[in-house]
Amino acid sequence: MIKYIFAVVLVLWSITAVKAQRMLPKQKGLEVNAGMLSKEVSENYYLNLTLTVNGKNGNYWIWGAEYAHQFSGYRDVQIPLETYTGEVGYSLQLLGDTRKTITLNAGLTAVAGYETINRSEAVLPDGSTILDKDNFVYGTGGRLTLETYLSDRFVLLLQGRTKVLWGTDLKQFRPSAGIGLRFNF
Repeated sequence: MIKYIFAVVLVLWSITAVKAQRMLPKQKGLEVNAGMLSKEVSENYYLNLTLTVNGKNGNYWIWGAEYAHQFSGYRDVQIPLETYTGEVGYSLQLLGDTRKTITLNAGLTAVAGYETINRSEAVLPDGSTILDKDNFVYGTGGRLTLETYLSDRFVLLLQGRTKVLWGTDLKQFRPSAGIGLRFNF
């Protein structure tokens, strides 16, 4: 009986002594982000799906796809502006505690995609013609992310992001803020 009690005590002791290992090299994560492009969240938002692959020291690679939707007002008509982009980049850990409970990361990405204005319809209901065209866009993006582990697998993200796009007839500089959740596997 003493062997069994000793075994149970050792198991319990080893469970409490083990600390979770976070940000392991080559560990992958899938994150979903949503955010606002301006003050009117319901009309101007983005949705992002990103795959991350951890490197050393809390740094990670970023592969993402994003859909951004916003409206531009013209008289009493709301013109939809939609952007579909893909991005590839790298994020560096700037600050963080030793257990990686809370970290601050900064990332830089290359961005390419397609933007559409009024769903490719040039004529508005009042007969006006939109002179801006749908375009392929390219550029760079930056992001500052505050990450905190909710558990060993789930990470809550608060992000401030910006993109600078060329080849666009719309705004070249596009800041945004959002929240996300990453699942590490």
